[in-house]
Amino acid sequence: MVPTSFVDLVQHVKGAVVNVFAAQVVRGGLPNPFGGPWGAVPDRIQRSLGTGFVIDSEGYVITNNHVIEHASDIRVQTSSNEEVSASVVGLDDRTDVALLRISARNLVAPPLGDSDALQVGEWVVAIGNPFGLSQTVTAGIVSAKGRTGRDVPIDPAGYYNFIQTDASINPGNSGGPLFNMRGEIVGINTAINAAGQGIGFAIPINMVKQILPQLRTSGRVTRSWLGISIQSVTRDAATQLGLPEPKGALVVEVFPGGPAASAGLRSGDVILEFDGQAIRDSSELPWLASTAGVGHIARLDVFRGGSQRQIQLRLVEMPPQRR
Repeated sequence: MVPTSFVDLVQHVKGAVVNVFAAQVVRGGLPNPFGGPWGAVPDRIQRSLGTGFVIDSEGYVITNNHVIEHASDIRVQTSSNEEVSASVVGLDDRTDVALLRISARNLVAPPLGDSDALQVGEWVVAIGNPFGLSQTVTAGIVSAKGRTGRDVPIDPAGYYNFIQTDASINPGNSGGPLFNMRGEIVGINTAINAAGQGIGFAIPINMVKQILPQLRTSGRVTRSWLGISIQSVTRDAATQLGLPEPKGALVVEVFPGGPAASAGLRSGDVILEFDGQAIRDSSELPWLASTAGVGHIARLDVFRGGSQRQIQLRLVEMPPQRR
């Protein structure tokens, strides 16, 4: 059923949406060593804008990491036009999430919903600051779920499981909330230079809820690690390996001294399940492994040499160079 109006929903939640303004000092260059009339290039201020949303009465605000990354000054404008300074509490570039804190009056904080419960075809509403046009409301449906780094042109090192929507999302919307029709926040809108028009992507709020406690307490996310590099199983690879269909994560490299090496995992193995959860695509495994927890005993279902076997291993903390 198509909603006749979004007025009540917007009036209820718009107070949580804030504009985020970030400024970064970009150092100028050195004078030309061969001489010339201009001398050194002066420093300049690079500005960016985005959106964020309040998550509690204590003034915590979520936005995208790329909106405020490297910023020397961050300002937040609330829905009541109060502009305040924001401090960075925590950052996680792998999920593109940043946690800020502000001191402002009359903050509104809608509930965080369950993005896993979203259904394709469900109505959603985005509120943001596209091109500096604050409190812009757009609506659409959930077009697809589970879009990965393979589907979306974005940093392949990140952990992504995007919600795709046809609600209009443009530069400046980044970091803003995606609401379901109950007024719950189900995603963080992320402006991406997608090839097509009318395609927007949002980070599922359940992914954010998993890392939020660590961002609050330590400012960063500690991740667990298998100690392997992987790639997707293509149809040709599945045929060569004897897999009935292309699924799972193909182990490309096993890092010496890591958990996988100690447990006997080999290059050429295909991981089909992690702790009983099927791996449909290789992009699903890094998130499962990284959030299971340091010290967790993981159970892997592995396809090797035409047969399936179980391997158990104890996860360790991800080395800094792998984060």
